[in-house]
Amino acid sequence: MGKLKIEGVTHWSIGVNDLAESEKFYGDLLGLKPLGRLGNGVMSCFNVGDHNILLCEREKPATEPPEGRVHHSFTVSPETLVLATKVFKEENVKVAGLIHRKTGTFTGRELYFFDPSGNRLELRDPTWHDGMPEPTLEELAAS
Repeated sequence: MGKLKIEGVTHWSIGVNDLAESEKFYGDLLGLKPLGRLGNGVMSCFNVGDHNILLCEREKPATEPPEGRVHHSFTVSPETLVLATKVFKEENVKVAGLIHRKTGTFTGRELYFFDPSGNRLELRDPTWHDGMPEPTLEELAAS
């Protein structure tokens, strides 16, 4: 047991290079609910489920993406994951790959991609399990 008792998460912050471009990506493309910009105008809050995500415009745009393992993961239905493969192809969203994770804490089908600022994101379909078909990214996008 920890020394402190944290009661919840207020928000997670994601650093972005261009706030307006990122608002379109997270709101219009990914479908997160926009809650509005904060008073200073360089941060924008979005909601998904019971989580708030704060997009924070960097003072100096990042030219290198964060280290490879750092990412933010969103839970989606199997249908939404398949749709994402098609939408990402149409919208030229850079995709890092598709993984069928059979073991571990977070099993399921995982689609990794990048936002316009180079942040690595994941869409995870937790309903997929070992023994189910493992179509490739290209097969899902063509289905």
